[in-house]
Amino acid sequence: MAGNSFGNLFKITTFGESHGEALGGIIEGCPPGIKLDYMAIQAEMQRRKPGQSSIVTQRKEEDEVQFLSGIFEGTTTGTPIGFIIPNTNQKSEDYSHIKDTYRPSHADYVYEKKYGIRDYRGGGRSSARETASRVVAGAVAKQIVKDIKINAFVSSVGNIFIDKPYQDLDFSKIESNVVRCPDASSAEKMENYIKEIKKQGDTIGGTITCVIQNVPIGLGEPVFDKLHAELGKAMLSINAVKGFEFGSGFCGAMMKGSEHNDLYNEDGTTKSNLSGGIQGGISNGMDIYFRVAFKPVATLIQKQEVLTNKNEIIEQQGKGRHDPCVVPRAVPIVEAMTAIVLADFYLINKTYK
Repeated sequence: MAGNSFGNLFKITTFGESHGEALGGIIEGCPPGIKLDYMAIQAEMQRRKPGQSSIVTQRKEEDEVQFLSGIFEGTTTGTPIGFIIPNTNQKSEDYSHIKDTYRPSHADYVYEKKYGIRDYRGGGRSSARETASRVVAGAVAKQIVKDIKINAFVSSVGNIFIDKPYQDLDFSKIESNVVRCPDASSAEKMENYIKEIKKQGDTIGGTITCVIQNVPIGLGEPVFDKLHAELGKAMLSINAVKGFEFGSGFCGAMMKGSEHNDLYNEDGTTKSNLSGGIQGGISNGMDIYFRVAFKPVATLIQKQEVLTNKNEIIEQQGKGRHDPCVVPRAVPIVEAMTAIVLADFYLINKTYK
């Protein structure tokens, strides 16, 4: 299976399935001499792990990272960093009912048609549990670009949106509630809505906004490797993501140039920031901000029509442990993939020196 690696100089390759012995990864290109903060890495894992609140999947996993190589006395050596995350709470029997069926809007059907075989336990390699390995790599990447501030948060659930610009939000409040929304009033509405959706055995989508601050000028490469192109690829590689926009996004398509242009100040900053901190694919020093759209989880704990491997349509009810809304747990994943992209471009820039 191809497509298990991401990055150029800073590169992560992941392996493992949702119900296998362990997940894991290999990080290549991490510079030597970085004193790793293990507590910070594990803290990121705690933000992503299942079972952390009543509005997420109740699978219980500690997600404790075990580093195998590339680190000596707590400091990176410059060699590949290998790690595993043991799976300890698999309930594979929960998925026996879909052994011969394909869930609507899930990867079940296409995986089996492409490879001729699929691990139906929890979705196997297509499970969002794969993202645990990305969070490890992202936590390491954050320590490479430690001066850059990355804050992602839930900005909508269903049709409930934060009605404030990100500049008016206190990012220190993101972890103050289970939804990971920095606006208390919106967070309460979102949480109650997710709980109601869960009672119905249904699921709901939402969006995550990410704001990157203290970005140096010059990250990103011309033409094909633009900074926003790599961020877009990173976000669209996350399970359940259906859309990505940065800066003015699709709203910019309705504006005139006289309205949209970010006029300069004498120090090179801009009076507005509809460019989203990126011009010509290269960071301009202003805040980078983007929004990621997540679809509702495909597995419903209610009856719906499914396709069997004998090309029959039957009615089936989903089982197992699933998130009624993925966005609260996806916040650290968005941050991790952002950090990986930034660390990669940071190291590429150093090759010019």
